[in-house]
Amino acid sequence: MRDAARAAGEVLVEEGAEQGQGYGPRPVPGIEGHPELAAHIAHSLIRDDFDLTLAHEMSVDHGLTVPLSLLFGDVERWPCKVIPFHVNVVQYPVPSGERCFRLGRALRRAVESYDRPLKVQVWGTGGMSHQLQGPRAGLINREWDNAFLDRLVRDPAGLARVPHLEYVEEAGSEGIELVMWLIARGAMSDLDAGGEIEVKHRFYHVPASNTAVGHLIIENHPRAGTPAGKE
Repeated sequence: MRDAARAAGEVLVEEGAEQGQGYGPRPVPGIEGHPELAAHIAHSLIRDDFDLTLAHEMSVDHGLTVPLSLLFGDVERWPCKVIPFHVNVVQYPVPSGERCFRLGRALRRAVESYDRPLKVQVWGTGGMSHQLQGPRAGLINREWDNAFLDRLVRDPAGLARVPHLEYVEEAGSEGIELVMWLIARGAMSDLDAGGEIEVKHRFYHVPASNTAVGHLIIENHPRAGTPAGKE
């Protein structure tokens, strides 16, 4: 499967090193991908009308390695396979919250249709309110951030309709990174498959390197009889 997928140019990432952020790479292990699942996800998302750029190798940054470190600590090798999914939130045009939300729903369908039993976590990463340059550098908006966390749980479809301009006005130029959280939320089965979700952990803190930091861990409880609900 790996060789066939590689020849077709449709494997996502098989491995990736930490690229650093100005001060050099963080001293953490490189990631190990899951080419078979990645290829399956790619095929499924393309059929769902999402145009992907596929890569065999990809450098990753703090947006992935910091969450891995928080979860697993100081290790010589990450104890899980990782499929990095890069979303453009730097160069105009960036995807809307609605498109990211739809992508998450398509991602759930892709994972559920994979024919091997796996436990899968979907992470949406990106800073909360922050701005790194210009007259508003250092901007933090606690109220907006916490309202975002509330709506992400209770009203994700409504939150997905928030326009880009509101992110920039209320959460700073880098606050647009939050649209990536909508991908993870869209992957929960309470939206389409009649399941339920449970908030296991919520955390918010400022400042962290001039950035608001939030954590939200949501556990999926799929409805029995659905692909994700089968033992």
